[in-house]
Amino acid sequence: MTVITRLLPTTVVGSYPVVKAGGLKGLLDPLHGAVETAVADQIKAGIDIISDGQVRGDMITAFVSRLPGIRAQKVIGRVEAPERPLTVTDTKYALSRHPKVKGIVTGPSTLAHGLRIETPLYRGRDELVLDLAQALASEARALEEAGVAMVQIDEPILSTGAADLVVGRQAVNMIASVLRIPSCMHVCGTIGEAIDDILKTQVSVLDFEFSENPENLEVLSEKDLKGRLIGYGCVASADPGVESVETIEKRIRKGVEIFGAENMLVDPDCGLRMLERDVAFGKLSNMVKAAASVRADL
Repeated sequence: MTVITRLLPTTVVGSYPVVKAGGLKGLLDPLHGAVETAVADQIKAGIDIISDGQVRGDMITAFVSRLPGIRAQKVIGRVEAPERPLTVTDTKYALSRHPKVKGIVTGPSTLAHGLRIETPLYRGRDELVLDLAQALASEARALEEAGVAMVQIDEPILSTGAADLVVGRQAVNMIASVLRIPSCMHVCGTIGEAIDDILKTQVSVLDFEFSENPENLEVLSEKDLKGRLIGYGCVASADPGVESVETIEKRIRKGVEIFGAENMLVDPDCGLRMLERDVAFGKLSNMVKAAASVRADL
C-alpha cells in the first residue's frame, strides 16, 4: 500500500483555523475563503498530503446537517445517504491546488453519540451507527471518485469507553470495504483499553496521538500491526505554543525506533481548528522541517 513514495510523508488530521473572506466573495460563500486559506497554508508549510481544512462546521454538524433522517442533531427518521456528496466540492478545490489530498469523514460511532434519537425506527444507538456507516460509505466512494489519495475516518469516541467497540469496528469496516484506495482511521486519546478492537478494523493506516499521549507508543510496541502504516501524531494540537523543530524531531525519532520510518506518516495529534492561524501554520511548518531532518539521516 503506497500513499506517497518518500519516507516519513507529512499530512494533517484535517481541520484548520477558520479565516473567512470579506468582500463579494465572502457574501456569496462566507467559508470558501477559509478553504482557500487552509489549503494555501498547508501547501506553503510543505505538507505532502493536505486536507480541505474542514472549515464548514464542527465534525458533527458538518456531516449531519445534510443527512436525510436528521434535523438539528435529532434523529427523526431513517438515516440515508444524501442526494449530493457533503465534502466533495471543497475537496475538489484542494485537489485543484495540490496533487495529494486526504478525504475525511466523521466516523459513524462518533456521529451517533453526537445525536439524539427521537424516532421509534431505532431501538438503540448501535442500529443508528450501522445506518450512518451506510450513508458515509456513499460519501467515501464520492471522495475516491473525486481523486483523493486516501480517505480518513475520524473516530475519537472509540478511546473513551462510551461506544460499543464491536459495532464501531463493524461500521468502520463497512466504509473501508467500499474503497480501492487506502483508508485511515484516526482515534484520539489514550488507546490502551480499546486497541485490540481497533486493530480488528480493516483500514490501511491507524492514526493516533503520540506527543500528548506517549503511552500509546508502549501500547503499540507490543502489538502486531499486520503491515499497516501508523499515522504518527507528533505535534500537540491542544498546546497553544509552537513546538521547536528539535522537540518535534525527537518525537519522530522515537516513533522511527519502534515502527520504522517506512511505516509512518507524520502529522499533528489531532485537528488544528481551535488554534490561532499563525500557531497552526507554525506547527505544520516546524513539523515538516523536523520530518526532513530525520529523513536526511536515514
